[in-house]
Amino acid sequence: MQVYYFVSFLLSLLLSGIYHIIWRKHFDVHLTLVFALVPITNMAFLLQKQAQTTDAALIATRFTYVGGCFLQLIIMLTVFHFCGIRLRSWLRIAILLLCSAVFLSVQTIGRSPLFYTRAALEQVGGETVFVKEYGVMHTVFYIMNALFFFVSVAAIVYTLLRKSQVSRKILLLLLFPDILCFASFFGGRLVFPGIELIPAAYLVAQVCYICIAFRLSLYNVSDTAAQAMAQTNDSCFITFDPHLNYLGSNETARRLLPQLNNLIIDLPLDRSRAMQDKLLPWLMQYRDHPEDTEANRHFETFGGKIYLFSVASITVRNRLKGYEIIGVDDTLDRSSINALTYTKEDLERKVAEKTAHIEAMHNNLVMGMATMVESRDNSTGGHIRRTSEGVRILLDAVRETGAFALDEVFCRNLIKAAPMHDLGKIAVDDRILRKPGRFEPEEFEIMKTHAAEGARIVHEILKETDDLDFHLLAENVAHYHHERWDGSGYPAGLKGEEIPLEARIMAVADVYDALVSKRVYKDKMSFEKANAIILEGMGSQFDPSLEPVYRAARPRLEAYYASLES
Repeated sequence: MQVYYFVSFLLSLLLSGIYHIIWRKHFDVHLTLVFALVPITNMAFLLQKQAQTTDAALIATRFTYVGGCFLQLIIMLTVFHFCGIRLRSWLRIAILLLCSAVFLSVQTIGRSPLFYTRAALEQVGGETVFVKEYGVMHTVFYIMNALFFFVSVAAIVYTLLRKSQVSRKILLLLLFPDILCFASFFGGRLVFPGIELIPAAYLVAQVCYICIAFRLSLYNVSDTAAQAMAQTNDSCFITFDPHLNYLGSNETARRLLPQLNNLIIDLPLDRSRAMQDKLLPWLMQYRDHPEDTEANRHFETFGGKIYLFSVASITVRNRLKGYEIIGVDDTLDRSSINALTYTKEDLERKVAEKTAHIEAMHNNLVMGMATMVESRDNSTGGHIRRTSEGVRILLDAVRETGAFALDEVFCRNLIKAAPMHDLGKIAVDDRILRKPGRFEPEEFEIMKTHAAEGARIVHEILKETDDLDFHLLAENVAHYHHERWDGSGYPAGLKGEEIPLEARIMAVADVYDALVSKRVYKDKMSFEKANAIILEGMGSQFDPSLEPVYRAARPRLEAYYASLES
């Protein structure tokens, strides 16, 4: 008998470990709480069966009710989250107080008849059995859990019937363990007397929730920098999994194609009469001929605007995760092509507008990607924006002091490239990147790889660009911003003027921000102390030629960082 409880406990630990590995910051907190409480509850069941005295059995029993009093509530709140149902704050607090009151009554077991009127270890049929008789609060406990279960099931059924933009697969993965846990809790002993089926039901629930976690990671593929950028302009995105099941779309897509509002999440596209004639041929054509760029371009007109739709693959680590249909406002280009004549001034204006539009999209994409990387690093919030402004201030000081003869193209390119300096962190494992403290030596060695990895990523992003000067400069900034003047930096150990000037300037802005900003492992430093460290590093960490530049820029740097605090 004890083997069953022991195996259940070990499996619950294993499943919680798997969840920890795949955890992402966008996962619902209630989902995470399930994986924290199930091992504790299963361990308590094991200890209860191993108890040799009544006192030991009572202690273990009290711990089994950690899950009994709170897990059904957490499951209900998880269901509400995925169904898009919000509870008022006062109602959440009231429910939590109820669960806490029941749990406190559990702690009186063995001391008062409130929850158990009697509880003791007895010999029954040659076996040691924990015998108990229930009190009034146990009835409240039953009613509370039954209420949570029926409300959860009602929410899932309502969402299945009334809401299309919610994943059916996730709802079914929520419904099955909820029913199983309820049946095991209220009817398990009738089927298997003497055995608690709850630990096994909890294991099934964990497996289902891990499947949900994997599914969430798939849905979140479209929640990238490009998706964030799409919320601020007229671009639209529609995503599908590798089997052409609909995963979701942004508001612009649903406005242009109202049929999407009736398209059910996880529904195969070929089962939707509303969209299969339009979207399915595009996806099939791309899947069969992904290399044919022109064949995968489709034009549609909405409200006088012409949209260019194209299909792209969604890949993570070279594995196909799905497809995305991207639509952008191409009215300007189409009008240019269809027009028969333009004056020279008209053409120049159109070219300038289109160039500005392309540059704006490029800049938004770069900033969006950098922001996506920074969102994974819980120690450097706002670092991208602050260092970019720091570079701008230092470049103004370069012009004023004449320390270097820099043209406007170089300055403009460096300001554009600054947000890309830490892109390599996207390749660093969350376990290290999100560590709430200083790195161990081996962890720091892994973190140091972000410089070379960043250069590789920047190269891949910009390899098709015609602006070779910007390409090289941005790659240098990502690659060498941690090099030191004395040659003790990384990743290449460059020394002196071997380090590109753009990386030397970036290094000053990067270190200054790290000094005067709060991190998870340190408080922010005063301007005076940071100034002393920067000046002390001139000639060892930083290019000594940048000292007059930094001195000229210091008042504006301090004013800028002071404004962030007000």
